[in-house]
Amino acid sequence: MKGTILRGSLSGGLEVRLDIGENIEEIKVGTFCVVEGRTHDFFSMVVDEDIEAANPRAFYDNHSDNPLINEIIRGTGIIDKVKIQPMIAINREENRIQPVKSIPSYLSVVREAREEDVFKIFGRPDRTNFYVGSPLDMEHIPVCIDLKKFIERSNGIFGKSGTGKTFYTRLMLCGMIKSGLCNILVFDMHSEYGWEGDDEDETRKKAKGLKQLFGSKVAIFTLDPESSRNRGVHPDFVVEIPHRSIEAEDIAMVWEELNLNPTALEVIYVLQKHLGQDWLYTFLNMDAFEIKDFAERTGAHEGALQALQRKLFKLQRLPFIKENPADDAVERIMQYLDSGMNVVLEFGHQRSMLAYMLVANILTRRIHELYVKRSEKALGGTRENNTPLVIVIEEAHKFLSPDMSRQTIFGMIAREMRKYNVTLLVVDQRPSGIDPEVHSQLGTKIVALLTEEKDIESVLSGVNNARMLRNVLASLDTKQQAIIMGHAVPMPVVIRTRTYDETFYKEITRDDYGGSKSLLSSGAGGNNSTSSLSKADYEQEMPPGKEFDDLMKELYGE
Repeated sequence: MKGTILRGSLSGGLEVRLDIGENIEEIKVGTFCVVEGRTHDFFSMVVDEDIEAANPRAFYDNHSDNPLINEIIRGTGIIDKVKIQPMIAINREENRIQPVKSIPSYLSVVREAREEDVFKIFGRPDRTNFYVGSPLDMEHIPVCIDLKKFIERSNGIFGKSGTGKTFYTRLMLCGMIKSGLCNILVFDMHSEYGWEGDDEDETRKKAKGLKQLFGSKVAIFTLDPESSRNRGVHPDFVVEIPHRSIEAEDIAMVWEELNLNPTALEVIYVLQKHLGQDWLYTFLNMDAFEIKDFAERTGAHEGALQALQRKLFKLQRLPFIKENPADDAVERIMQYLDSGMNVVLEFGHQRSMLAYMLVANILTRRIHELYVKRSEKALGGTRENNTPLVIVIEEAHKFLSPDMSRQTIFGMIAREMRKYNVTLLVVDQRPSGIDPEVHSQLGTKIVALLTEEKDIESVLSGVNNARMLRNVLASLDTKQQAIIMGHAVPMPVVIRTRTYDETFYKEITRDDYGGSKSLLSSGAGGNNSTSSLSKADYEQEMPPGKEFDDLMKELYGE
């Protein structure tokens, strides 16, 4: 791409007249270019394209069967133009990157961006500068995300169904695990991240999950051991939720799934107040006489209590809800996180929104409480600070809707930013369903194709040059293209993402010295399996008894 600046403004972008011989058909919206000003290079993005005539009649009066005449008209009376938006200014004398606060002069030369231009802006790949993809039409040049900045705040991955959100999420999880900058807890609704999942390339049957790639750095927990066995996966731990762990706010989170009305929610808080920690188990086992007695003692409506009990029986039918589980899921998750491992919780066949939202809320609430206590102790100098924790949730609009976000632990985490070293990675196909306040707190957004106007508006809210980026977002391909914007990149960038294939597997598991880790495994079962720890491995990996005791004190007090 070659051309010259014709006109423009700082807020509205610049118009570029393409040189004669340049083919506008080959220039894609989202492509990078550089404007060579007198003292600065302006790293820019193509945001629109146009054909203009010096005289509007030229569009209608100059048709000819002679190709030479048409070529002369195309180069003089009718011109091809592209509109570009300067994103970064580079002072050539000081080689310093600056925000754009001025524009290049008339007739400044515009050229294609080169490899060294991209490296100046996005850096070169290393442990904390993660290679996620390449600019359009520059597939050999890596674009990197700064993982240190990425984990500082909550982030989002958005796109309509079928655009590859799961694969973008896998890419980012691999980068974070490889970097060692944080621990990760994934609430894996469709069992896509742990051992293996469906591949976006239909010629390949399965894509490797985090456990196959990182071995002992990843633990697989499950709510459905039968589903795990059917898939040939040996989970590290089977999660069971005791009745006493379910609080009124957890029920409030799933009120739609349980078909509860506002009156029922008020009754739930009354039950918890009068019956204590075991309120749910006690209430579900009340007979008609006990319900009547409770209503008389508390002033609750007897009919409302009976109706609520019938609806809450739906929880009793969830197979992972137990009266007295043998082990505590939160305690076990913390053991793995404290030992430097990452946890993927698979839901198997228990992937209803009721099960997903209930379990994610219960576990996240308790883990967050523990991180808050630890952070407070770190401020007091009595212990080291937490390793940052990134919690991954799918169907995020269910947790973070305008009605729910102020009441749930997930809304609290999003608004806290990194105050207690806990952040979110939210994945959703309906970003417009997420509270605008939460959107404003998301540091970095990775956005695939969106077609609904309200979804596009929501992801671009608060973003500089949003009007320009709207055209770019609408022009993305349905696969392997996304726009990244926010805290972890210097400027919005349209990329073709890395392919999640054997080449990627080898690169992500290669150590810093070029060797390949031995953690890569070929299967989920049999003698070559690395998917679960042996008893000896388990004893070696898990913290010793004193640390268990300390953890229990942190969780439950003395």
